[in-house]
Amino acid sequence: MLKEERHQTILNEVDLHNRILITDIAEALDVSIDTIRRDVKELDAENKLRKVHGGAISMGYMTNSTRNTNIYKLEDKAAIAAKAVTMLRDGAVIFLDGGTTCMELARIIPENLNLSCFTISLPVAMELSHKANINVISIGGQISKEAQIAIGANAIHHLSEIRFDYSFIGTGYVDALYGLTEFDWDIVQVKKAVIKASKKTVLLSISEKLNSQHRYKTCDINSINTMITELKPDDTLLKPFKNHDVKIL
Repeated sequence: MLKEERHQTILNEVDLHNRILITDIAEALDVSIDTIRRDVKELDAENKLRKVHGGAISMGYMTNSTRNTNIYKLEDKAAIAAKAVTMLRDGAVIFLDGGTTCMELARIIPENLNLSCFTISLPVAMELSHKANINVISIGGQISKEAQIAIGANAIHHLSEIRFDYSFIGTGYVDALYGLTEFDWDIVQVKKAVIKASKKTVLLSISEKLNSQHRYKTCDINSINTMITELKPDDTLLKPFKNHDVKIL
């Protein structure tokens, strides 16, 4: 495979999943880890991604309180957020995950809606802090520098003492048979705690992540009450998920 082809594959993967591991890409492309490490270093120098320990993150993943338009499939993620916001009810207690799709949801929550919103995400907390009628509660813990979310025992303990009406979560990978998976063990443990603390769990995922899986399992697909993609609910790509007790929006 030519270097240009490797670079494009790396960029495609980091755009889709926000974060990648060098070892995963090396295995998928059947090249050495050193080769992919050099590729990632070159792409970082070109400001096409950001090199981090053991992997890389997309430029669009480095969000803050100012809207970042350098986000992969932003239009699709905005469409997902528009569907999700219709589920919000005045007085609800909700959880908002980290990630670019949840950030879009945080951005479009109406100013006049009264909510108590818990989050592990620093960017989401900052976005919500500008909305006068939303009571924002940041769940503390060790901060994952790349994802800008709280992880670890403290975060999991705090989640165990809360009961959310709805939690809105993202995922790195989702499959009708294997459920939700990630490559980060710490993030999986936090997501498990969120799902356990939720009356209903809503998955926000662009369709490109469907039929993909990784090494660490968050939950079975039927642990999710509602799945929202940018697709119409009757799209054939969603048919395998309809065999489970999951509402599709």
